[in-house]
Amino acid sequence: VQLQASGGGLVQAGGSLRLSCAASGRTFSIYSMGWFRQAPGKEREFVAVITWSSGSTYYADYVKGRFTISKDNAKNTVYLQMNSLEPEDTAVYYCASGRIISSASDNYDYWGQGTLVTVSS
Repeated sequence: VQLQASGGGLVQAGGSLRLSCAASGRTFSIYSMGWFRQAPGKEREFVAVITWSSGSTYYADYVKGRFTISKDNAKNTVYLQMNSLEPEDTAVYYCASGRIISSASDNYDYWGQGTLVTVSS
């Protein structure tokens, strides 16, 4: 499975961005698709995950109510709509394909290259 993330950029606090993650290759083997992020000097952390077939979702508490994960199976693409962005959301955002619905990065096998989101105050 190959994953290509895009959509990052510079936005002011309170603004919105939509990230995309296009999957190719053995997409039939994907069970879940997740988004993680890594801020400078910090460890990678979970953001959200969606199951590839049913669309069940799970969010980290710090993005719940502001971020929405969705999918388009016809396009093999997962999206992360980010609203009410805060400077603390500044990070490189990664998409990943997983074997279960999980917040642990160890349960994800394939990773995209990351896309940088910068939120200015």
